[in-house]
Amino acid sequence: MSRNVSKAMLMAAGLGTRMRPLTDKTPKPLVEFDGKPLIDHALDRLEEAGIEEVVVNVHYLADRLEAHLKKRKTPVTVISDERDALLDTGGGVKKALPLLGDDPVLTFNSDSVWVEGYGSNLRDLIDAFDPDRMDALLMIADAVRTVGYCGRGDFTMDPDGRLTRREESTTAPYMFAGVQVIKPALFKDGPEGAFSTNRIWDGLIEKGTLYGQRMQGLWMHVGSPEDLRDAEAALKET
Repeated sequence: MSRNVSKAMLMAAGLGTRMRPLTDKTPKPLVEFDGKPLIDHALDRLEEAGIEEVVVNVHYLADRLEAHLKKRKTPVTVISDERDALLDTGGGVKKALPLLGDDPVLTFNSDSVWVEGYGSNLRDLIDAFDPDRMDALLMIADAVRTVGYCGRGDFTMDPDGRLTRREESTTAPYMFAGVQVIKPALFKDGPEGAFSTNRIWDGLIEKGTLYGQRMQGLWMHVGSPEDLRDAEAALKET
């Protein structure tokens, strides 16, 4: 494992609009999947991968989320408070920079769940990150090996692992699976307020420093109650 990846940021501030009515009174990271909250699935993965500290951003029903996290001893969790304004993925990381440090970090969408194949996808991702060649390494899933809505796919990948966007009116074989290793410094020059990590990725694609690694196993997109039911049904079949 790379000694330079010991921290992660767990993206947990979203409104969970598509998950309504389950999120009317519950923050999406606390919606249960397979008997435990989504955020605990993510934290368990991070702990298994050797991550020591996790920054968690909070906004919607933040008090409930903070209360839940206080019950957990490991990994250590630190709150990045976005109660005043929802900042999207890029703005959220930029706000959290003082907590993240300078070394590459994992960012992890709290609704990203999967069934492992061989080994550990997170450890493999960390081990594959080469800071001399890469500014970001995304965990990507085969679109045909996902549960839940995947649209037309997100990326194509060349033999060296470099990613490019799906062209308009076409399909692409790979989906972003909600996890990446990325250099925090990339967010320093982002705009004030809310912005998407897509803005960062577009610049890296132009530089040729956005890479992908295909995950092993089955990735499950749980954006809606229907997706959640489909994912739990798929889990029982594995």
